[in-house]
Amino acid sequence: MTNPVSDKLIVALDLPEVPAARALAERLEGAASFFKIGLQLMPIGGMDLAIALKERGAKIFLDFKFHDIPATVEKATRTVTRAKADYLTVHAEPAVMRAAVAGRGDDPHLKILGVTVLTSYDDAMLTEMGYAYGARDLVLRRVEQAIACGVEGVIASPHEAEEIKQRFGDAIEVVTPGVRPVWSTKDDQARVATPADAIRNGAARIVVGRPVNAADDPHAAALRIQEEIRGL
Repeated sequence: MTNPVSDKLIVALDLPEVPAARALAERLEGAASFFKIGLQLMPIGGMDLAIALKERGAKIFLDFKFHDIPATVEKATRTVTRAKADYLTVHAEPAVMRAAVAGRGDDPHLKILGVTVLTSYDDAMLTEMGYAYGARDLVLRRVEQAIACGVEGVIASPHEAEEIKQRFGDAIEVVTPGVRPVWSTKDDQARVATPADAIRNGAARIVVGRPVNAADDPHAAALRIQEEIRGL
């Protein structure tokens, strides 16, 4: 698999079966080179798919969102390193992030990303869950903790990316989900932006799911997003 396109676009292979996800990745050759494999595929062969795609030259984002006691997170992260993935998500709690960094060890490929606040959450939902912070303040607090723990990046919505870059500069990389081109629907994301807006606001990379993986022509949809990125 060649990489002639921008790796700022990460396409989420959020499909119910590994063969369908593999077929989508193959169909996107020439339109996307970075793929996200999440919890939907993890228990049914997601790691094997990650290894296979990596061997073909793709970049891989394992969106597993580890969240457990530190010893378990450390061991799970150590297991993940065999895929030679580029990104792994864990929840942005200090003990969890420190454990993931320890489990990653000296893997030259893997960057740990702390999940700050899920993009489907808004302030009202956080209040209902018992948080004293709104989304913005909680995100910024977790970014500070992520930097202190030694992780390389965070997952944050397009609406927080700009302030993160202004406050923390190059100390942390921002990867942004909840990205929806103007020609797509919002779906269940509460805090969204277009690909161009997200990158202008400071996102190093954007994650796009249904606008590509549910499109009638995923290859064409990915190319439209690539054109938007190139136009910046």
